[in-house]
Amino acid sequence: MATTIEHDGPVPVHRQLADILRDQILSGHIEPDCALPSEADLRQRYGVLPEDVRRAIQELSDEGLVYILADQGAYVSSRAEETGGG
Repeated sequence: MATTIEHDGPVPVHRQLADILRDQILSGHIEPDCALPSEADLRQRYGVLPEDVRRAIQELSDEGLVYILADQGAYVSSRAEETGGG
């Protein structure tokens, strides 16, 4: 499981971040209905821009792995268990 972002690599930064978060969700590291780390935390941890964090989370939302609550953040969907979590 990748845990770092390759900023100059061929894969866009937001896609790499989405892959990292997806792995954490599907492995059960982040459980259903638990919040993802905050945007600020993800930016600091991976050295990425705010728009990369937002795009990564939107990608996971589009896949049904997370749901977004306005002004509260993103949370792991129960669908994550159905797609291979735990």
